[in-house]
Amino acid sequence: MRAVALPRIGTADAWRGEARALLAARVPPEAVSWSLGEAAPDLFAAPAAPLPAASPAISVPRAFVELADRAVWHSDPERFARLYALLWRLGSERGLMSDRGDAGLARLERMAKEVGRDRHKMTAFVRFREIGEPDAPRRRFAAWFEPSHFILEPTAPFFAQRFGDMDWSIFTPALAAHFEGGKLRFADPPPRPEIAPDATEDLWRTYFRSIFNPARLKPKAMQAEMPKKYWRNLPEAALIPQMIAGAQARAQQMAEAAPTLAPARAARIRERLAAPEAPEPPAERPATLPALARALESCRRCPLWEEATQPVPGEGSPGAPLMLVGEAPGDREDLTGRPFVGPAGQLFDRAAEAAGLDRAQAYVTNAVKHFKFQPRGKRRLHQNPDSGEIRHCRWWLELEREIVSPRLIVAMGATALESLTGDRRALLKRRGGFEETADGAPLLVTVHPSWILRLPDPAQREAETARFADDLRLAVARIAA
Repeated sequence: MRAVALPRIGTADAWRGEARALLAARVPPEAVSWSLGEAAPDLFAAPAAPLPAASPAISVPRAFVELADRAVWHSDPERFARLYALLWRLGSERGLMSDRGDAGLARLERMAKEVGRDRHKMTAFVRFREIGEPDAPRRRFAAWFEPSHFILEPTAPFFAQRFGDMDWSIFTPALAAHFEGGKLRFADPPPRPEIAPDATEDLWRTYFRSIFNPARLKPKAMQAEMPKKYWRNLPEAALIPQMIAGAQARAQQMAEAAPTLAPARAARIRERLAAPEAPEPPAERPATLPALARALESCRRCPLWEEATQPVPGEGSPGAPLMLVGEAPGDREDLTGRPFVGPAGQLFDRAAEAAGLDRAQAYVTNAVKHFKFQPRGKRRLHQNPDSGEIRHCRWWLELEREIVSPRLIVAMGATALESLTGDRRALLKRRGGFEETADGAPLLVTVHPSWILRLPDPAQREAETARFADDLRLAVARIAA
């Protein structure tokens, strides 16, 4: 049995060197005993013969090198043996590093992840205290930390880079790191030093109080990210019990102090919700556009009515030869109750004018009649209707088609195309083409103006606006023929 004792400083480099030499000498894993520091006496160990120099031809997958560089710092006493056993197997088992069912590889990967988490905790929870003389040329700090694994050596360069303008020491039970004059060195640890509190601890406590949100308190989740084992070294941790105890009362105070007046745009929603009952749906199918608009007020076919200010019916004259169908109302349309009056509507008006299309002689509407949005602060961000909402609202669109009886329909965007044909796919390939609805009505496919507005390149927006006008020009020519 060959005994290999690795040093406590430079452990990873030492393991790589020993493993390379053992592999070159074809020493099997079961013939090697690994230890950290001085090797324990072995009654059965024979004097070990010198190993030959490592062969430069030995190569291993990069994935193993990365795995070993992390797992080697784990606290498992068998980590060196496990790594060497995997290295030995790589010589005869191709593809081993990608075998997710291999127990040995899986164990080492778990160890590597545990080391990674422990390093993350160290960078988050080390708390330096100032110990230097006030008139010293460089300020000096010290910290005590108790990691779960031997991670000080691979993690110390993070602190050297981040705190390169000061001298510091980090003490752990297994090792000490000292950064002095811009140079990093490691040493055996002294007994736990007494590090006196300093003025920065009040800053930590002030910061912690300021970011604590009692309304979102989740003690288990907090302890998962900040385990209790670290609390005794964190100055702000002393505040946690009292902050948890008072969280409910503080959350109640916040709720009571919150503004209760809804924004002005919600006046119609408040009135509607305060009504004892929702209006009854029409007993008969509306036969005129004004009757259809009144009937829309009672629409409950999908949940979109609950948050929208009001439904937005189409606009135009019955008997218009051209019907243009968009997607759904936007913010401005929801507030005004009129279709295509926001930014997309303004672009539509410019393109229609360029195409010779008089909007007053057309009927403009949307496939979905209520505004769908996601609140974001004071803004309401437009959301695309889903297939269920499109299907529920198709009833209203068919009524509009029945009343207006247009000679041509223009589907602007994928939502309108799905509502009118049942298929929204390949919109850009179908753009500019004439198709038919399910009941045989002629239909022209084009994009929605809002899609043009979302293009990031101004030149592309200008080009697509011109193409959109060309599509509308096709519609004008078709109804004029």
